[in-house]
Amino acid sequence: MVVKMAPVLVSSPIAEQDQHALRQVWQTLGPDSCPRSYNFHCHTKASDGQLHPQTLIEQAVSIGLKGFAITDHHTIEGYQIAKTCLDSLQDALPTQAIPHLWTGVEINARLLNTDVHILGYAFDPNHFRLKSYLQGKAPKHQQAEAATVIDVLHQAGGLAVLAHPCRYRRRSAQELIPAAASLGIDGVETYYAYANPNPWHPSPRQTQQVKQLSATYNLFNTCGTDTHGSNLLRRL
Repeated sequence: MVVKMAPVLVSSPIAEQDQHALRQVWQTLGPDSCPRSYNFHCHTKASDGQLHPQTLIEQAVSIGLKGFAITDHHTIEGYQIAKTCLDSLQDALPTQAIPHLWTGVEINARLLNTDVHILGYAFDPNHFRLKSYLQGKAPKHQQAEAATVIDVLHQAGGLAVLAHPCRYRRRSAQELIPAAASLGIDGVETYYAYANPNPWHPSPRQTQQVKQLSATYNLFNTCGTDTHGSNLLRRL
């Protein structure tokens, strides 16, 4: 089991607790964790997904998820709506098991002169350093550099993960993961379904490759469906 122990900057006691809980979960993830126990990559209508946040919450509860994150592109609007829905559901059904929702976002970044996506988790959504990244538009120039994105997420008390590292055409995972690790990234999206299979399952060859690299660089392994369609159990 790989335990990431890099020092982090936290912006509030709540963010610190949330990050600690997320780290504990990530230490236990395996190829069967997603999509019915955890899901750390999904989108809503707030960016380029088809699911309304309330519908996503209904599906998450129906599936029996233990925890998840909504990672819309450059916005937390979907997360905010979903959090309100979850809080209302918890108040109405205090004895029902409700999944934990972490803050999440997906940010376009530049790494080795390649366009990549960096996922942010368990950050303080009100942190001033994040405001420019949550306006619905991709960052530009220095703000788009992976080093800057990772640093900002850490300053906001969050964790940074390289999304689907085997999906980029210009650079391989063998190139991108070491580069991201050198910048202080916390994890990689190891369990990912590159061919959009039904039912969802992580791609074996890419999973093995990324796990070897994550172990080498002491990174967390995360999982997610990258849902853009109407079913939280699939990508499309």
